[in-house]
Formats: sequence, structure tokens, C-alpha cells
Amino acid sequence: MTEQLRLMAVHAHPDDESSKGAATMAKYVSEGVDVLVVTCTGGERGSILNPKLQGDAYIEEHIHEVRKKEMDEAREILGIKQEWLGFVDSGLPEGDPLPPLPEGCFALEDVEEAAGRLVKLIREFKPQVITTYDENGGYPHPDHIMTHKITMVAFEAAGDPAKYPDAGEPWQPQKLYYNQGFNRQRTVALHEALLERGMESPYGEWLERWSEFERRERTLTTYVPCADFFEIRDKALIAHATQIDPDGGWFRVPMDIQKEVWPTEEYELAKSLVDTSLPEDDLFAGIRNN
Repeated sequence: MTEQLRLMAVHAHPDDESSKGAATMAKYVSEGVDVLVVTCTGGERGSILNPKLQGDAYIEEHIHEVRKKEMDEAREILGIKQEWLGFVDSGLPEGDPLPPLPEGCFALEDVEEAAGRLVKLIREFKPQVITTYDENGGYPHPDHIMTHKITMVAFEAAGDPAKYPDAGEPWQPQKLYYNQGFNRQRTVALHEALLERGMESPYGEWLERWSEFERRERTLTTYVPCADFFEIRDKALIAHATQIDPDGGWFRVPMDIQKEVWPTEEYELAKSLVDTSLPEDDLFAGIRNN
């Protein structure tokens, strides 16, 4: 390896980095890859999802500071670097019809202008590979969709000296991936493995409702073997205590079954400026030793 490898993962909120691709990042950190998570918002409008912490007046009043501390802990567990883009959480609108998004939130920012902050970080960090969400945001949270939009703009603009001239020296990333860890193939495999062992599966109702989610099947191009880092992934996820119940559905599949049945995290190669052959088992395929 003649050049330091660098991976940038662009996420919407603190905790997204630990639920999407965390084992992959920990694996690359262990190999000496420089990994930077970019968190677009502070998660200020996120609900307290852990029932054990609901109703805590201090947390409710200081959710921004609490989630920042959770992110600090998760960052240390994963061994990554992390930067905040500084946008304000849009919240997840609920109701019919949906209420308007709050003024000043991330999802209402001008895409080209917001992408400038990410371009600056790309030019400073110089990643060869970037990961983010697909055009549906992984799920249709307005901040996830906005994260996709600004990442696509920034990937194209970062290497263009005519774009964002005040954001530093141009740098062109070589590959862009969409996180696809929540895919039907993995869910079916784990579901069937649990039933075969006479165990209860948390995925039955989820699979029955899969078509309701209106999610088209994605093309999985890249399967990163990272089972040895699943425990680190879970530890980082639990660090986001306001968002994750350690006794909840995230952790109902025994670790040995996860490692045996589905020992990878999955990605969809969205853009590549280097030659690679699919399927891949490495986000840096076509880049290492080039």
C-alpha cells in the first residue's frame, strides 16, 4: 500500500454511524485505514427511543448536548475521527397530511450551498472512498434524503477547481457507495436461521410488511467481511443510549448466529472512477496498490 487509505462516511444524525456500516469502519481502522464520520446534524429533534430514559427531564431539555456526548463515546469505541457539519435536525414529520418542516432545518437548506461544507471536509480529509445513503435515504427521513443529495453534489464538485473555489485545493474521491445493510437478503437469511433452530425471530412481521415500505430491491455489489467487529458495532450502538434500548430488537439475534449466517455488511457501488469487478469484498477494490 503506497498511499494512506482514507474512508469518509457521511451520516445524517449521531447514532446513524453505529447502525450503518460500523463494523466495516472498525475493520478498516484495525487495518490502519483513516476513517472519518461526517455527521450532518446534531440530532436535536430526535425522540428518546430508549424506554428506560423516556421522561427524563434533563435529557429532554439537553438532548443536543446528551447526543453529542453519546457520539463522543461511540467515536472512541469505533476508533474513528468525526466532524459535525453543523446543520439542525429536521425531525421526522408525522401525521396525515404531514406537517411542514421546521424553519431553518437541514432538509430545507439550499442543496448546493449546504454541499459546500462537505466539499471543504472532503478536500481537507482527501478520502478515496465515501459512503452515504441512497436516494431514498435508506428510509424516507428528510435528513437522510438531504444527506444523499449533498453528498452526491459534493462528490462531483470536490475535484473541480471551478466549484467552491474557497473550500480548499480540489480533491476527487474515487468511489461512492450507498449503505445497504438493511437488505431483504440478510433479513430473510437471519429469519430462517432462527426458525430452523426453533427460536423466535424478530423479523417475521417486518418481512410481511416489506412490500408496504415501497422499497425496490437494491443491487448489492459489495460484501465486506467484518464479523469479528460485530461486538464493537453493538457497543458503539449502545453508546447512543437515548436512541437504543439494549434489550430491544437490535440485539435479539444471538451473536454466534449473526457471525455464522451473515458475516458481512453490504453496500451498493453508486459511482466509481476506477476499474473494479463485481461483486467486491473491499470498498477499496481497484484503489489498493494502484
